[in-house]
Amino acid sequence: MRPGLAVVAMEMLSGAVRGARPRLRLGSVLQAAVTKTVPPMSNTGSRRFRSTSSMQGFSELARERSKTVTSFYNQSAIDVSAEKASVRLTLATLLYSGKSPDGHHILSSAKYLHKELPVRIAHRIKGFRSLPFIIGCNPTILQVHELYIRAYHMLSDFPPIKDQDVEARFCKLVQQLLDDHKDVVTMLAQGFRECRRHIQDETIIRSFLDTTLCSRLGIRMLATHHLALHEDNADFVGIICRRLSPKRIIEKWVDFARHLCEHQYGSAPRVRINGHVAARFPFILLPLDYILPELLKNAMRATMESHLETPYNLPDVVVTIANNDIDFVIRISDRGGGIPHNILDKVMDYHFSTAEESAQDPRMSNLFNTITNSGNQSGPMHGFGFGLPTSRAYAEYLGGCLSIQSMQGIGTDVYLRLRHIDGKGESFRV
Repeated sequence: MRPGLAVVAMEMLSGAVRGARPRLRLGSVLQAAVTKTVPPMSNTGSRRFRSTSSMQGFSELARERSKTVTSFYNQSAIDVSAEKASVRLTLATLLYSGKSPDGHHILSSAKYLHKELPVRIAHRIKGFRSLPFIIGCNPTILQVHELYIRAYHMLSDFPPIKDQDVEARFCKLVQQLLDDHKDVVTMLAQGFRECRRHIQDETIIRSFLDTTLCSRLGIRMLATHHLALHEDNADFVGIICRRLSPKRIIEKWVDFARHLCEHQYGSAPRVRINGHVAARFPFILLPLDYILPELLKNAMRATMESHLETPYNLPDVVVTIANNDIDFVIRISDRGGGIPHNILDKVMDYHFSTAEESAQDPRMSNLFNTITNSGNQSGPMHGFGFGLPTSRAYAEYLGGCLSIQSMQGIGTDVYLRLRHIDGKGESFRV
């Protein structure tokens, strides 16, 4: 984050602690700090140092900070966009929209994104501004807030998309923003852990995180889908796989989780896959690539931790696939002893508070934190207590659910239920 905003945030944060004003909202009080961020220069100093390179550097830095502050506080355009409703599309619409030989479908997709993304980003900026003041001023959370503001202005300032040349430049911008925001989940998790002692109403934070993370998933799916429309792959329409095999996706993440488990313990439970193993249907890989590693990791963790005395006589983890004409279900069953009664009602919560830290098993903190650096598949959710609650939020966003049935002393069954894109009933919207 730029130094000017960081200094202001920290000054105001310390002031808020001394003043004890918990009801303040970030967006309603930051305006007063603008003059602190970029101090005016006297005319004398300007004349005296006008020709020096050091003064030039200072002026450039001051202009850059001033530009940042202006975009941060002058948000009338953002306010207007935040009042607009987002236009959520069904994946069935994306799947059956077809491809035109002249590339008209790509131009239509780009025009939709150009209009839709600023609205969705403005909604998220409004969410950041509604955070309790002392939370919103956390430097890490404020940095994410600034990323969203920067993305909004970059998209809003982009010219209308009228031909393929402009669309190609738009694709570069979209890819740049995807790269800029790839660590947002990790940053949010870190930011809320840093200020967890100041969280008084956790329901507000959970609602903010559910909405922000699901919105981010929807934005990334739409953006990645548009970029993928340029690829010539008969098995895909954008990011939608025409004939996705859940068995193959599960096998990929089983291998990944077993590798991590063997690295830590020298052993890992076997995984058996049964049920409708031959099922194939249209779906998206992206949400499954977030959720499945988390569920498999938890099952293996529980199995290993409950069999530390017999690491070479481990019960299998069983994954069952059930497919029907409305939805599909993936059940992951382990014999890891179950979830203790005093923790069961907290496993779907974001573990950012001191009270919930006791529910974390410190013996596993080093093993699966490495997933954070393993690529874009599921890393940001791991190591911060965000895995299960984020998976639950994603499943609900996609028209499904994530539920847990635990038999204390035996093991745990986790059910991931997701609605088909082209099944009976209305397809979910992103």
